[in-house]
Amino acid sequence: MAEVRVSPPSLVLESAESSQQVLVTEIFPGGNRGDLSRSVLYEITPPGIATVSSHGLVRPLADGIGNLVVNYQNQKFTVPLEVRKLKTPRSVSFRNEIVPILTKASCNSGGCHGKAEGQNGFKLSIFGYDAIADHQAIAMQSRGRRISLTSPRNSLLFLKGSARTPHGGGRKIDPESYRDQLLLRWITEGAQFESSTEENGRIVGIEIEPKQQTLLAGKSQQIRVTAIDTAGNRRCVTTEAEYESNAESLVEVNESGLVLASNIPGEAAVLVRYLNYVTVCRITMPQPDVQFERPSENNFIDGLVWDKLERLRIEPSGLAGDSTFLRRVYLDTIGTLPTSDETRHFLSSSDQDKRAKLIDVLLERDEYVDYSTMRWLDILRADQLKISPQGTVAMQRWLQRHFRENRPFDQFARELLTVQGNTSAEGPGSFYKILNKPDAAAQAVSQLLLGVRIECAQCHHHPSERWSQADYVGLTGFFTGLKLKKLPNGEQAVISLGGKDLPHPRTGELVATRALGAASADFSKVSDRRQVLADWVTANDNPFFAKAIANRLWAHYFGRGLVEPIDDIRETNPASNEALMQALAAHLRETGYDIKAVTRTLLNSRVYQLSSKTNVSNERDLQNFSHAAYKTLPAEVLLDAICQSTGVNEKYNGWPDGYRAIQIWDNRMPSYFFRIFGRPVRASVCECERSHQPSISQAMHLLNSPEIAEKINHRHGIAQKLAETLSPNEIIDELYLRTLSRFPLKNEKELMRQAFTDLEEDHRAATQDVLWALLNSKEFVFNH
Repeated sequence: MAEVRVSPPSLVLESAESSQQVLVTEIFPGGNRGDLSRSVLYEITPPGIATVSSHGLVRPLADGIGNLVVNYQNQKFTVPLEVRKLKTPRSVSFRNEIVPILTKASCNSGGCHGKAEGQNGFKLSIFGYDAIADHQAIAMQSRGRRISLTSPRNSLLFLKGSARTPHGGGRKIDPESYRDQLLLRWITEGAQFESSTEENGRIVGIEIEPKQQTLLAGKSQQIRVTAIDTAGNRRCVTTEAEYESNAESLVEVNESGLVLASNIPGEAAVLVRYLNYVTVCRITMPQPDVQFERPSENNFIDGLVWDKLERLRIEPSGLAGDSTFLRRVYLDTIGTLPTSDETRHFLSSSDQDKRAKLIDVLLERDEYVDYSTMRWLDILRADQLKISPQGTVAMQRWLQRHFRENRPFDQFARELLTVQGNTSAEGPGSFYKILNKPDAAAQAVSQLLLGVRIECAQCHHHPSERWSQADYVGLTGFFTGLKLKKLPNGEQAVISLGGKDLPHPRTGELVATRALGAASADFSKVSDRRQVLADWVTANDNPFFAKAIANRLWAHYFGRGLVEPIDDIRETNPASNEALMQALAAHLRETGYDIKAVTRTLLNSRVYQLSSKTNVSNERDLQNFSHAAYKTLPAEVLLDAICQSTGVNEKYNGWPDGYRAIQIWDNRMPSYFFRIFGRPVRASVCECERSHQPSISQAMHLLNSPEIAEKINHRHGIAQKLAETLSPNEIIDELYLRTLSRFPLKNEKELMRQAFTDLEEDHRAATQDVLWALLNSKEFVFNH
């Protein structure tokens, strides 16, 4: 029999504006829980001391002692209730109580008074991170005209917030609401910054209940938030906390903290924020009535993914066929299609280990080096207009050597962080020609190697993470000694001249240089501050580095990161499979940051080799890797595939014939194809700069482009050669093998033969038509 539990076990309300959210939970024998907070009947006895809403929010009316009675299915549960000090409440704290009201009303948001220039002469700190400055702006600036201590009800802050006086931002606070009354009481009490009484101490943390919950489709869960102050006092702040879902298609959350599950299975995190404190509530939404049959496992990846899918009751798709796997692994690993001969050989092989052997071969191909280099040139911002062609080539050669020799990735990170010398010499020196300011370098390195977007903390406390301005300034201090020195030959060199600690932007006090979440750095044994940072980044106990690199690799091969966005790793943006994230990071460390070894593990997993064809249970799953994802081909890979399929090379201005797009380092080469298919201009270290969204322009270009038509119709192209030597059936087979890496199905072959029937005497034109149709198929332009 299920147990019903009411929390908290007792209620105490100490001001007219206070409230307490009650949770009623049904606990089943197996440990599952259900929220009954909106399914029970509430009653206050005696009725005159408080009110209670239908969803369990209790508010005071008069001092007294009584009970909250909860009625559920002929059961009654009594919770002691005390209302006290309504006539002599503690004074209102601006820091603890007024700032949350301003935040909840969006007064200090980036679209209102929180933006850099403020609004109509009134500026607040974004999200209330600087309560002292906000108090001064409200109570003291503009000759104190926003607050009238002699006539509180005529205060501009009070009148405009409730739109009693015309307000450009509209009504933010309902008249006569408890927020309205709390604001008025604060002004009446003298608009003090904070009370000196111990019980009104500074808030030091928040707690939420529940921290995690399982919900079926359409079910809800009320979250309760409690603030804790320095004296250990606890106060319900459910109504003033802010809530945000990281997956709104899965769960929605309203301003009162009510979570509502959709009918899509998966897992989401609800971010809860109060003042500068954040935490998350994890919501799991299993699929009902699905029998999960656990597939076989190739390695630890499969076991951890199956564990998650079993909890969600999502059935994974079956294995992809050989042809699908072949094309997928070629495009993912070397950015190149298999040739028709390679496809025939693989499909005809009966070797049980042929997939694993193929993976080993691909990781040793030159194209693996070229493709990996191209991707890292993008995120290292190798823009030849900003770092010079020589600098771009130097970085390309360094990356090629790194991937060819399969150097450990922690060595890669160390070289990137500590490079000195000529920026045109082989190496990553040109990276610091773009990031020539300490703050820019700190932001880029944090995002690139740690997966942490620290830039939000440059101006204010990070709104969804623990990082403060002091953390930002501390990290920036590692790059203060960097200089670009002009050499006699006109080139530049990166040098390090020690460095210094930087002042806090608000207080002016020096902030000791330190890594994120680490103690102050010791530079007594080094001349280059970055060496200390490199030691911390590559240390085995670093909490970010291995996760960030593992997540980048996973995202490339699976089409989505375990954490999304892939460079936004934080406690309030948890991985979709936390156990898998931890295991991949550990695997990366155990292999000595051997990227090929980790890639081999990824590609050999059954999860990677699943089909993209969905079943009823997983067709809406977008985050748990129950089936392969359709991925758009990068612009360079798609152009190379078109060239390879047509047998006609692309002509790049100033480059020898035969160069492929994935080998071209010049990101500024004029190309309409590259532009519309989303090649990045390398203005950011974020991989999001590369567009992965298909567009009408792309579809129209493939259909009508004279350049592609010229390749298809070229007199030395593959269509001409096949038409001269092969029969229609053989031509169709060859074209399917060259473009889609498979033989045509029976109905496809019959359809394509119509082209040869309609153009009976012109096999060349028929061959061109078939090739054109295949190049425009979804199966060609996507990797699946």
